Amino acid sequence: MDLSKASFEELIEETLRRLDEDPERPGLKKTPHRVAASLRWLTRGCCLDAEKLVRDAMFEEPHESMVLVRDIELYSMCEHHMLPFFGKAHVAYLPNGRIVGLSKIARLVDIFARRLQVQERLTDQVADALYSTLEPLGVGVVVEAYHLCMMMRGVEKQHSEAVTSSMLGCFRDSNETRSEFLSLIRQRSNGI
Repeated sequence: MDLSKASFEELIEETLRRLDEDPERPGLKKTPHRVAASLRWLTRGCCLDAEKLVRDAMFEEPHESMVLVRDIELYSMCEHHMLPFFGKAHVAYLPNGRIVGLSKIARLVDIFARRLQVQERLTDQVADALYSTLEPLGVGVVVEAYHLCMMMRGVEKQHSEAVTSSMLGCFRDSNETRSEFLSLIRQRSNGI
């Protein structure tokens, strides 16, 4: 088979063969189509414009206190092994005359999570996009995630959680602002 001209589905079918599977058996017959559709869905963020998302949801507002959206669920794909990693993101900013719709912060996380990714870059991309577009006084992002590439293969450590952070502006320069942010993400409520 000339793989240079193969469709995505044909490449997946060939992958099954190389795994010593029979792509014609009933359980695998539609797998190439399902895998191709799934991978397209899981990596759809690479085609979306994060800055446009933020720009389209900005509002002039003289709010001067920290805005935090915590526990944003995220699902991504490790670019090294193409295995999932999942967890949560906490995103905060200190406004500078403008705010952004709260749901857009969660969507911003999704835009960068839904692509072949590494957690370190994901964390920085969320912070950089919010900081450069909204132009707040500062941005703080913390991502906590579990990586199936560490849990199912390699070191096989099922309880190891990776934590990354990106602090920009006053979140980097002010111990007080950074401490407030980190304290707020540690607090747990009893529900709404």
